[in-house]
Amino acid sequence: MPVLTRDEAQSRARLLDIHRYRIDLDLTRGEEHFGSTTVIRFTARTAGRTFVELKPATLHRATLDGQPLDPADLDGNRLPLTLSAGEHELRVEADMRYSRTGEGMHRFTDPADGRTYLYTQTFLDDAQRVFAAFDQPDLKALFDATVTAPPEWTVLGNAIATRLGPPEEGRWQLATTKPLSTYFVAFAAGPWHSIRTEHAGLPFALHCRQSLAAHLDADADEILDITRHCYDRYHEIFDEPYPFDSYDQAFVPEFNAGAMENPGLVTFRDEYVFRSAVTDTQRLGRGTTIAHEMAHMWFGDLVTLQWWDDIWLNESFAEYMGVQILAEATRFHDTWTDFAIARKAWGYDADQRPSTHPVAPTPHDVHDTAAALLNFDGISYAKGAGALRQLVAWLGEKDFLAGINDHFARHRFGNATLADFIDSLARNTDRDIPAWARTWLRTSGVDTLTPTVSDTPDGWRLDLHHDGTRPHRLSIGLYDHTPGDRATLTTRERTTTDLPAGPGTHSLTLPGPRPDLVLLNDGDLTYAKVRLDPTSWNTALTTLSGIPDPLSRAVLWNAARDMVRDGELDPTAYLDAARTHLPHERDIAVVQGVLAFTRTQIADRYLTPEQRHHALATLTDLCHDLLDRTHGTTGTEGLRLAAARTLIDSATTPDTLQQWLHTGTAPGGPALDPELRWRTLARLATLGAATPHDIDTELTRDPSATGQEGAARCRAARPDPAAKAAAWHTLYTDDQLSNYLFTATAQGFWQPEQADLLRPYRDRYYPDALALATRRGPALAAAAGTHGFPHTLIEDETLRRGQDFLRDADPTPALRRKLADQLDDLRRALAVRAAHP
Repeated sequence: MPVLTRDEAQSRARLLDIHRYRIDLDLTRGEEHFGSTTVIRFTARTAGRTFVELKPATLHRATLDGQPLDPADLDGNRLPLTLSAGEHELRVEADMRYSRTGEGMHRFTDPADGRTYLYTQTFLDDAQRVFAAFDQPDLKALFDATVTAPPEWTVLGNAIATRLGPPEEGRWQLATTKPLSTYFVAFAAGPWHSIRTEHAGLPFALHCRQSLAAHLDADADEILDITRHCYDRYHEIFDEPYPFDSYDQAFVPEFNAGAMENPGLVTFRDEYVFRSAVTDTQRLGRGTTIAHEMAHMWFGDLVTLQWWDDIWLNESFAEYMGVQILAEATRFHDTWTDFAIARKAWGYDADQRPSTHPVAPTPHDVHDTAAALLNFDGISYAKGAGALRQLVAWLGEKDFLAGINDHFARHRFGNATLADFIDSLARNTDRDIPAWARTWLRTSGVDTLTPTVSDTPDGWRLDLHHDGTRPHRLSIGLYDHTPGDRATLTTRERTTTDLPAGPGTHSLTLPGPRPDLVLLNDGDLTYAKVRLDPTSWNTALTTLSGIPDPLSRAVLWNAARDMVRDGELDPTAYLDAARTHLPHERDIAVVQGVLAFTRTQIADRYLTPEQRHHALATLTDLCHDLLDRTHGTTGTEGLRLAAARTLIDSATTPDTLQQWLHTGTAPGGPALDPELRWRTLARLATLGAATPHDIDTELTRDPSATGQEGAARCRAARPDPAAKAAAWHTLYTDDQLSNYLFTATAQGFWQPEQADLLRPYRDRYYPDALALATRRGPALAAAAGTHGFPHTLIEDETLRRGQDFLRDADPTPALRRKLADQLDDLRRALAVRAAHP
């Protein structure tokens, strides 16, 4: 089906003014289809031809101003319209398909109890899977909706929902919305477990599946407390009040993203309803997502991008505000440490691939909706948030907020562009905002800052070598060994400096003896890779866990990570540093981030198969050490959980895991809850120590949706030719897997220990992934390109075959982008191995 181009959207926006949608959905027509009737009232400014979009199973009837249109005229997803100037009413009646891929109206039956739930994801151009629409962000309108559902169900939407008539009729009406873009229209229906309250005169609510009710109840106070505190903080800094009539947060199954900022009805992936033990950093992550989505009520919902080239106006701001507001308003004060060690690395990695793009790409580079979908990545989120943090450091928070509030006031319930935002900021400061935007928002790639330190007669000299184009305001941390304790450092001072735009060397002369450690970008206020001078690196190797501030430690770990990825630091040196310092690290975000990079990148990708066994043994010893050091210590539950997870994933023999599974606990804890039991069984399956009977027995113990995913992962992980053949068939042939079950199966399939068994599937992967992406759409294409890729085969032949495929085949845009990124990561891994044989 054709995708909408920017030129088409602009032409249609010039022609049409959309007033109101009236949508009626019938969710009682069976398991495959639902009824959708849409009435759209709009004005054509002049006579002209255009189209309305829908993707029906069956188009029954369509009328324009009472006159029938021929359903046979539907061309793919476009129904043509010939309009005279003036007012019009379009009515469309259709049956629409339920989705199993998280796009459109997703239908899910809970294996735990057989109950069915529906929710929509109309993001980008998927509204047309639910109702007929002029499906582009700058054609906002009011929305009225009615829904017929089974009588025991609850219906949710963008505005307050009330029952119509007797309950047994299952009829619901939603209040008229404020002006919304089509991609924000949301419905959720099912026998939800709901927790309702009120705050600041508005109804607030939480919703989840009935099988997760006890787990939501256990965390409801924390979730609602974060919601209320963030809501209050936003009202302290924003002049414009919350613009909608209610605030529902629904935790929904098999959701592709982390969450979606539907006005009045935010949908979250229901993994955020924790059914097993989690670390405090995972709770922080959930809180950041809550704050992020609430920020969207202003950034995105109240003021919406005009076209998809400005997606950063939504996502970068919500990412920045979510991290900042959670730190200001809740108990989670170290949010920027987690951002540095987890989210920022996502941005750095994306920004060094051939697919990189500016935070704010030009409209020419986002010529249609397929191109737009590719830019929802680490650049639009993490790099953009890093750029905004740098903007606040340079501009000052007062002027930043003044510009934001001006922007809201000028464009409320409308659409805006980068130029509009820059103008709003510039009106509230004497800084050169357009110049800042040109260097920070319109360029791609990562700057690198490298120090050279030398002694002078009166002190010492710091030369900052700037390889890049952007100006930077950054802090430089100066540290000395603590007297009497060479394992720790004491902060001498932090000095702030401004690097001008463009490459070059910037010099500072400072008094006193040279510090033992000079840390560029201490506090992580800018977005750049940093290096260390030799003396500082040697100091870091002996004192990394003894630096006072966890954010400073995160900056140092990120520097080491970047040096590994760039071939400048032997991966074994990073592994040795982790082995030395993580047992003494107190911050759980740092521990989790370093363990994850060491386990998944160092051990599985950057070291050779011959080195991998030693790396896994080192990780196992490290985790045992963490468990031993925290045994019986209050407040270390998160550290113990992180250590147990990595120990399970790193086991090379089954004995310890079988013992833990048999006793139901690691010695001294943690207990093996469902998440840890499935993790343990997956590792045993990979090692050939779990049978189909073992998997079936565990599934009987935990028949939940996550249990089904765990079983799929375990079955695919078994080093058995028949198991691999069966998994491949379910992945690429029968098209029955949901998005989540596809991901779980693909995750289990590719295992580094099984290279000889898996090499024949490398040749099958490319044609099979191409066919799947064509049949099942972008969500499954992304899953196949990410989790389905043969990423464990770090070999020249894998790279060659992938390059040949991209040159000779014509994959869908979503698959092409994922494969290009995977091949670049593979190329980097091969280069790291070559640099450190």
